[in-house]
Amino acid sequence: MKALFILSFSFIFSTQVLALTLPDGEALRALPVQADGRIKPYDTFAREMLEIVYGKGSFEGRKPHEVILTWMLSPAAWENKELFEVRNHEVLKALNLNPERKRFKGQEVFANDRFTLLRQELQEKRETKEKLTPYFQALQRLENQYFVFTEMATGRLMKVMPVAESKNWKSVAELDGEAQKDFLEMSGKFITYIAAMAESKPANEVSEKARALDLAVKKFQETARSHNPAAYAENSKIETEIHYNLFHPFRWAYSLYILAACVILLLWVLKKDSWMKWAWMMVAAGFLLHTYGFALRVYLTGRPPVSNMYETVVWVAWGAVVFSAVLEFVYKFKIILLAGSLAGFIGMVIADTAPVILDPSLQPLEPVLRSNYWLIVHVMTITISYAAFLLAFILGDIGLIYYLRGEQAYKDKIKEIVLAIYRAKQIGVIFLAPGIILGGIWADYSWGRFWGWDPKETWALIALLGYIAVLHGRLIGWIKDFGMVVSGIMTFSLVVMAWYGVNFVLGAGLHSYGFGAGGVEYVSGFIAAHFLAIVYVVVVRRTRVKT
Repeated sequence: MKALFILSFSFIFSTQVLALTLPDGEALRALPVQADGRIKPYDTFAREMLEIVYGKGSFEGRKPHEVILTWMLSPAAWENKELFEVRNHEVLKALNLNPERKRFKGQEVFANDRFTLLRQELQEKRETKEKLTPYFQALQRLENQYFVFTEMATGRLMKVMPVAESKNWKSVAELDGEAQKDFLEMSGKFITYIAAMAESKPANEVSEKARALDLAVKKFQETARSHNPAAYAENSKIETEIHYNLFHPFRWAYSLYILAACVILLLWVLKKDSWMKWAWMMVAAGFLLHTYGFALRVYLTGRPPVSNMYETVVWVAWGAVVFSAVLEFVYKFKIILLAGSLAGFIGMVIADTAPVILDPSLQPLEPVLRSNYWLIVHVMTITISYAAFLLAFILGDIGLIYYLRGEQAYKDKIKEIVLAIYRAKQIGVIFLAPGIILGGIWADYSWGRFWGWDPKETWALIALLGYIAVLHGRLIGWIKDFGMVVSGIMTFSLVVMAWYGVNFVLGAGLHSYGFGAGGVEYVSGFIAAHFLAIVYVVVVRRTRVKT
C-alpha cells in the first residue's frame, strides 16, 4: 500500500506539477489571444474551439493548438475530415443524414440545402424568446460549429494584436505591415515543424525546427506588444493558465479519490484496518489537488469559482469530501469517507467528461453577478448545501446495497449509514436555509424585491422544505431506518431540480445567467434508475418478509 501511494505521487510530480516551462516547439501555446471578453493563451482558445466543433479535446491524437491553426492556414485540408459532431436524432433526420453516424464532413452538413432552412427555423424560434427545446438547442450548437470553423478559416475569429489606445484587438485577417509579416513567418515555421513531425524526421532536425518556431512566436509577440504594451497579457497569468490546462489538477484529484475508495473497500475485504490511514492520505492528497485547482481558477478569474454549472459541480464535489471527512473524523465509521470519496469522484468525472454541457472555460462574470461578496455569501452557501445532500445521496445508495445483502446481517452497518445520512441532511439544511435568505437580500439589492416566486427561488424553497420534512419525520419517529435510506436518494431529486432542472430544463426566470442546455436525457435516466432501484429493494424486502 505504501508503494502504491508513493508511486501515485511520483507519477503526478513527474508530469509538470512543478514546471511551467513549455517544451521546444510549443511557445505558440502561450500566444495571448483576445476572446470572450478576456485575454487568454492560444492553448486555451484552441481547446475551447475544438470542443465546440468536435466535442473533444483532441483530434486523431493531435493537440488542439496544432489542429485549430491549420483550420486557418489550410481549410481545404479539412474538407474530407469528419470533424463536425451531430448527435440529435431529430436534427440528423431533418438534414437527411445517417442517424447511425455522429460525425460528418463539412460538405455533408453545411452544403446541405436543408441547413439554411433549419437556420431560418432556429432564428424564428429565437425571436419568440421561448425556451429552446433539445432539438433547437442541437441546431444552435450546429450553427455555432459552423460559425467557429468558418470564422477561424477566414482569420476573423482569432484576435492576436492589441490596438493602440483601445481595448479592441486585431484579428489575423486585419493584420498589416510588420505584424502581418511576422505572423506569416510564424505560420510558415509552424507548418514546417508539424510537417517534420508528421514525416518522422530525425530528432535533431525536428528540434531545430521547433526552436525556429519558438523564435518566430516570440518575434511576433514582441511586435504585437509594441502596439499597446499595457493591453498585452501578463506573462505570469498566461503561463499559469497553460499550467492549469496541462496539469489537470481536478483529474488528478478524482483519480486519488477513487483510489481511496478502492483502498477502503479492500481493507474491509482483507480485514486490514491499518490501511485506513492510507485511504485518509489519498483523500487528503486528492483534496489538496482539488483545492489547488480552485486556487488556480480564482487567481486566473479574480473571483470565486462558482459562476456556472461546471464550477458549481466541482465546488459541490469539494464540499462533499469536506463534510465526509468531518463526519468520518467524528464517528469513524469508514463508510462515510467511502461515500465522500465516491461523491468527489463522481462529481469530478461528470465535470471533466461533459465539456459540451458543462462549460469548463474561464468566462467573465455576467453583470448581475459582478459582486464577489454576494457570490461568496449566497451562491457558495447555497451550493455547499448541495454537497451535504450529495453525500446523503451516496450514503443512501450504499444503504440500499446493504439492504439487498441482508438487513439483519448488516444491521449495525445500516445504523451507521442512517446516522450519517441524518447528520449530512442536517448540515445541508443549516447551509441551505441561510443561503435562501441571503439570496433574497441580494434579490432586493439587485432587482428591488426580496421574493418573487422566481422558479429558482421556488425550487430552492421546495428542496429546503422537503429536507426539513424528512428531518422532522425522523425526529418524531415517523421515518424509520429504511425510510431514511430511501429519503437520502429521493429528496436529492429536489436538489437536482433546483440546481440543474431550473437552469437546463425550465430555462425561465430572472436567473437566466445560469441557463444552459443538454444532458436532460442523462439526468432523467439517472433519477429514474435510482427510483427503480428503490422499488426493486422494496419488493425484495417484502418478499423476504413473506418467506
